[in-house]
Amino acid sequence: MIIRFGYVSHALSLWDCSPAKTLTFTRWKKLEEQERHEQLLYVTKQNLEHTLRMMHYNIAHEIMVYRMSSSIVPLATHPEVLWDYKTPFKDLLTEIGDLVKKYKLRTSFHPNQFTLFTSDKKHITENAVGDMTYHYDLLDAMGLADEAIINIHVGGAYGDKTKATERFHHNIKKLPTHIKKRMTLENDDKTYTTSETLAICQKEQIPLLFDYHHYMANKDDDENFLELLPTIFTTWDWVGIHPKIHVSSPKSEKEFRSHADYVDVEFLIPLLKGLKELNVDVDLMIEAKQKDKAALKLCEDVAKIRGVKRIGGATIEW
Repeated sequence: MIIRFGYVSHALSLWDCSPAKTLTFTRWKKLEEQERHEQLLYVTKQNLEHTLRMMHYNIAHEIMVYRMSSSIVPLATHPEVLWDYKTPFKDLLTEIGDLVKKYKLRTSFHPNQFTLFTSDKKHITENAVGDMTYHYDLLDAMGLADEAIINIHVGGAYGDKTKATERFHHNIKKLPTHIKKRMTLENDDKTYTTSETLAICQKEQIPLLFDYHHYMANKDDDENFLELLPTIFTTWDWVGIHPKIHVSSPKSEKEFRSHADYVDVEFLIPLLKGLKELNVDVDLMIEAKQKDKAALKLCEDVAKIRGVKRIGGATIEW
């Protein structure tokens, strides 16, 4: 079994390398027409160049799994802005994509919690389609639309989970088929359990991206992730990619749902042992405050387990 470790968005080991520098709509609106465009170009160029820096960092440190920032392009989906970011940055976007493909990195996006399909409000669904389209278009401009994924949560329950689930199945029809084929769904820490998310995924033929920390915070009494994992993993057959799992550990017992700076390997032992039993290659996306540092440390900690061999900067074999 091969496990690769990855991180989210920002390599903290690099100085001033945020890929999510912002330009708010309020500030944009105060600028003159020419300044507006110049600022959009300036901030986006920084974010793309920083993303490229992190790709090189990942390659150098053999970190093969990386989630790109959703905030690379400021105001990309704002109805009063909606600007063309692909044309001026065609070469830079292509350069990022070529690097990903050359070194066989696994990339993804994770839109925010407002990208959901369970609402009864038409504009929320429309916004969700717009946001998913933006993420797909970025991947397409990089040449990665056939291999990367866009992960979201099911959404809110609005007081009636059954009706909200029905709305999800109805509203998801508004998402273009080619974009839906790149999406995954994740069980969350408050509302939709792993079993509930899995049922939705099976009906829609969408892979389930299992979050172990969320499962521990929100599970049914009779739910056992070890029994669910084989079925969860089969959902990845629809996209022809080996499974991916989100891992983090609680900040404290009192703040159980919050992510700690690093990942406590003891918290993950039941998951790791379960994966060993299944003997399936998986990628673990580390959602910890210390990002790349946490991913490399977790790989180091797991490599100390008897029988585990570290075979790369952020890869182990067991």
